[in-house]
Formats: sequence, C-alpha cells, structure tokens
Amino acid sequence: MNLSELTTESADPRFAHIDTMSVGDLAATMNAADATVPTAVAAALPSITAAIEATAARMEAGGRLVYVGAGTPGRLGVLDASECPPTFSTPPEQVFAIIAGGRSAIVSPCEGAEDDEEAGAAEVDAAGIGPLDTVVGVASSGRTPYVLAAVRRARALGALTVGLSCNTGTPLSAAAEHAIEVLVGPEVISGSTRLKAGTAQKLVLNMFSTIVMVRLGKTYGNLMVDVKASNGKLRERAVRMVRTITGSGREEALAALAANGFNVKQAVVAARFELSPQDAAARLAAAGGRLRAALGELS
Repeated sequence: MNLSELTTESADPRFAHIDTMSVGDLAATMNAADATVPTAVAAALPSITAAIEATAARMEAGGRLVYVGAGTPGRLGVLDASECPPTFSTPPEQVFAIIAGGRSAIVSPCEGAEDDEEAGAAEVDAAGIGPLDTVVGVASSGRTPYVLAAVRRARALGALTVGLSCNTGTPLSAAAEHAIEVLVGPEVISGSTRLKAGTAQKLVLNMFSTIVMVRLGKTYGNLMVDVKASNGKLRERAVRMVRTITGSGREEALAALAANGFNVKQAVVAARFELSPQDAAARLAAAGGRLRAALGELS
C-alpha cells in the first residue's frame, strides 16, 4: 500500500508548525479545518442520496442495515447503530455494526485486525447477510483489507453494498455497488483520520440511519414518535409529542400513554379516535405502522 498516494495521508504545509502554536491558535486552526467538512459532504450528496434510496427500499422489504469498519470507522458504525433502538425502537438486529477485532476493539484498539481479510469475509457469513440487506463498508483510506473483504463477500451474497471513503478512486469504491467518496483533504495531524475524515463519516452515517428511518415511517414530521421511552427524559419527551400532535392536556396525554404502554404512536391514535389500546394497535398496524397514514392524513 503506497500511503503517499492518499490525500488523507498527506501532510498539509499549512499545519507544519502546529506544535509551536498557542492553544487558542491551534483550536482556531482545527475549527477552521473542521468547517470545511460539511462542504465536502455536500459535494457527495448525489452518491449519498442514491445509496440511501436503495437502502430504504431493501429495508422496507425487511432487510437490515449493517456497518463494517476497523478502528475509528468501525467505532462510528457501532455508535450510529447503537442509537437506533432507543431513537426508533428498532430491534438490535435490524441495524448493527461489525468491527474488526470484535466487541473488545470498541474500547481497546486492535490495529492489526484491519489487515485480516479472512475475518472480514467470515463475519459477513456469520451475520447471515443476504439479498435484502445493505452492507456499508467504511474506511477513510478506502483500502482497509478487512472492510474490502467484507464488502466483496456481501456483494457476492447478493446484498446491496456501499463503500464510504475519503479518497478518490479507491478499491472500496470499486468493490461496492454504491461508492461514496467524501474528499476532506489532509488532516491537521497528517494521517490522523479520526479528525476530518471521522467527522465526515459521522455526518454520512447520521444521514443513512436517520433518513432510512424517516422513510420507514419512524417519525411524524420531525417528531421521533417511535422513541423507546425507557427513562424519565424520554418519557417526558413522549408526553410532549402526544400533546403536540393531539392538542391534549398533560394528564390526558399521560393517561393515553400509560394505557398504551408508552407507545407514542398508539397513544396518539387512541386519543384521536377514542379507541381501546387493541383497536388503536390494529389501526396503526393496518397503516403499516405509519402514524400519518393511521391518522388519515395521507391521501
């Protein structure tokens, strides 16, 4: 691997003297560098959009969203996937991440694992990846052997494959059906791709999980009505959402939620149409779990 060919490994002369800067100047330098990341993501929006549309179609048919990465990209995949159950009440197996080195690599770096091609392919097999699934390989360089092997195996199994990297013309882009290249340029610390590249990856993964869930009917407008109200903050959020949608008072919203197992969508339907929990659940199910349709707001 010739690292000198990778933009993410280049040394930018503008940052050649950061070790002599004051803390304030260095913070301002990093902030200015980070401010360029959204523009780089914007340039990749056409490829991001196409990949998300294809992913949503497969998930609508019952497929899963799987992130694969090593090091920082792997941890970002774990982070994004772990937020889906509390935010959208998805089962853990619907959106999950595969990280080189296994679960221990989340907190304890296992850098050599990224070179293990056999392990990457084996993890895809172990996950039972199939034609309805989407596998998103994430690698700043676009050349990580573990990720490449996983994406190639997933594609051979008929899965939709996406390659997210921060360089151009990468092997990962060639291996995946959908190539997303977010060109963030050299890092403030040469090769430290947990910086701008990591920020770019987080932004794109945010889009993937969020937009797919919106397309699957997991929100009502911009309200997270599929939230799993598992703590005080989330229960209070559930109350506010029921009140916002139905126009009810606090006590009425609380009563509806309590009767419907703190399921926001079901509580809204029950309150709006004065239905029992069973009838509210049936109406919601008939609408495919989409609250707007259950409320008769879609033609």
